Amino acid sequence: MRSVGIVTPQAMHFAEPLPLRSGAQLADYTLVYETYGTLNADASNAVLVCHALNASHHVAGEHADRPGSTGWWDNLVGPGKPLDTDRFFVIGVNNPGSCFGSTGPMHANPDPQAQGRPYGADFPVVTVEDWVDAQARLVERLGIRQLAAVLGGSLGGMQALAWTLRYPERLRHCVAVATAPSLSAQNIAFNEVARRAIVTDPDFHGGHFYAHGVVPKRGLRVARMIGHITYLSDDSMEAKFGRALREAELSYSTQAIEFQIESYLRHQGDKFSEYFDANTYLLITRALDYFDPARDAGGDLAAAFRPARDTRFLVVSFTTDWRFSPARSREIVKALVDNRTRVSYAEIDAPHGHDAFLLEDPRYHGVMRAYFDRVATEVGQ
Repeated sequence: MRSVGIVTPQAMHFAEPLPLRSGAQLADYTLVYETYGTLNADASNAVLVCHALNASHHVAGEHADRPGSTGWWDNLVGPGKPLDTDRFFVIGVNNPGSCFGSTGPMHANPDPQAQGRPYGADFPVVTVEDWVDAQARLVERLGIRQLAAVLGGSLGGMQALAWTLRYPERLRHCVAVATAPSLSAQNIAFNEVARRAIVTDPDFHGGHFYAHGVVPKRGLRVARMIGHITYLSDDSMEAKFGRALREAELSYSTQAIEFQIESYLRHQGDKFSEYFDANTYLLITRALDYFDPARDAGGDLAAAFRPARDTRFLVVSFTTDWRFSPARSREIVKALVDNRTRVSYAEIDAPHGHDAFLLEDPRYHGVMRAYFDRVATEVGQ
């Protein structure tokens, strides 16, 4: 199958303040985004893709500024692929608070008292709902009154769900993959340990490390290692690494790398610390923690989803995903069924754990292709 080719990111500036759920506001901000495919005459074939924790607007194709940098969902999005860019106009947007171009902690704080210094730890706390509000403004600026679908996996799936609650009239379909209606206590605990690793790094400097010319890489490495463990299933780790040693013999050291799994996690941590921003990690994991639409409805998830009655849903989960387990997806499905909302549910028996939503499993892609074929027919594509 073909790729969308080389893609150049675009930027859209917003002078109108963005009110945030915290009561603060983002006074002046820019969103970076990419588009793939062609918007049809009545602007009815647009699909918004919401990104997960460490992803960005670069959903598909090759990044114009980084040769060989393939989009994080390139196996799903492109000509002839399950989300077919010969039929759909696909939008990938980078959320505020990220570190991939949209206004975030590394950008200059417009507050006069900041004297042009980066926001750092002073960047306002953002939520899933705040991101959706920002995305809605961008979609409106693009001349799209109603999206054919909003699609997301993991944290992106939470954003897709939030779209149906905040702007139910502005999308026809919600495709939520490997996600949950809220984080479990265990998931919040993992996020907190990762955040403590970052903020206790001596190079963190209270979040204002930019001024010191350093990066809290040690904390970022540990945070990524913790996170990465939760993205993989026990079976996939066992199949890939087992108890394989890095060297032929044990070194009997508490400091050396003995096992291949240790080497892999350190490699992932090292790589992550070179490109991801520590303040962004804190912001995004906290947004994950805060997402809980049932809380605004007295703990009743079905009541929370009542505004979405006219939206059609596809919910997908993976059997070995213990971070966002199928049981959590079934909670979403039950809430929708209780409201007599049209919903399709697929539980894919895949061995890969949470990361399965990023991989090219034929059953998973078959479900996605069939669903988007239906959406395409509906909008005359």
